[in-house]
This record gives sequence, structure tokens and C-alpha cells, in this order.
Amino acid sequence: MAADQNTPRVMDYDWEKALEQTSGAGEPAPAGAAPDASAGHPGQEKGKGNLELLLDIPLEITAELGRAKMIINDLLQLGQGSVIELNKLAGEPLEILINQKLIARGEVVVVNEKFGIRLTDVISPLERIKQLT
Repeated sequence: MAADQNTPRVMDYDWEKALEQTSGAGEPAPAGAAPDASAGHPGQEKGKGNLELLLDIPLEITAELGRAKMIINDLLQLGQGSVIELNKLAGEPLEILINQKLIARGEVVVVNEKFGIRLTDVISPLERIKQLT
């Protein structure tokens, strides 16, 4: 089925403009309204609520050290002390995936006796949008 020519594609969409409209930024104050910052614009409150809905969406974050493929027989032979050889070399960056989409790369660090990841390379917003299509 051919896509309608009038239907906007994800790549053509102006995300910054949409966020400004949703958050109410850049909108003129209603006629006769006092310049009271605490009063709020009715459209601004609605947009702020919509943006807050997006901010509460839970996402799955995965830090991937590497991958390996094995046959079921080898999987059944695994026991305590077994070693699984991964496809990455020592010192290569980990991949940080959000909802199974690559977002960044980083390195392992220890913070207060817990593991953490220092981001060394964050994928550009344009590349992230390309992953959606």
C-alpha cells in the first residue's frame, strides 16, 4: 500500500516546533492578560500536562557488554565457572540501548562500590530518529 503524499513522515516532522507548542513556549499572552508569570496560560497548562505524560513513560535501559551465539547442547553444559566468549574485545565500549535502540556507548566505572557507566559517545538526535523508521 502506497503512503499518502500528504502524510508527514517522522523525519520531516519539526520536533522542536512541536515541543514549543506543547509546552506553550513562544505563544503570545492572551489579549488583556496581566503579565503575571504565575497566572499561566490555559493552553500552556494543557501543553505542560501533555509533556508531563511523556516524561512519565517507563523505558527499558540495557547496557550490553557483548553477544555470543551457542547451540543448545553447549548451553546445557554451562555450569558455575564456565566462560562465555563474547564478540567484543577487552576495552571496547559498552552499548547503551533504550527500548532495544542504540542511544550511546560508554565505559564501566565503579561509584560507591556499585557499577556505573560513563557515556563516551551519544548518538545524535538525527541518528536516533533514523532508527525509528
